Amino acid sequence: MTLNDILPNQTVVVHRHHATGMIRQRLMDLGIMPQATVTMIRSAPLGDPIEIKIDNTHVSLRRSEAAGIEVTNIA
Repeated sequence: MTLNDILPNQTVVVHRHHATGMIRQRLMDLGIMPQATVTMIRSAPLGDPIEIKIDNTHVSLRRSEAAGIEVTNIA
């Protein structure tokens, strides 16, 4: 499952990302790294971008960037 597939108010753990170069570095700088807990807050009215919460930080991501981040559900 990817970050692009989760629903609002769903919490997941980042498994890995498939981004490279500057996008990968940007995601890491924002705190989206393996073992980080992420909660989907909402999606924009037309579906792109999405708002996620990492710790106490809210981040907006494009759906295309979110599709490259593998996540697992919290049991």
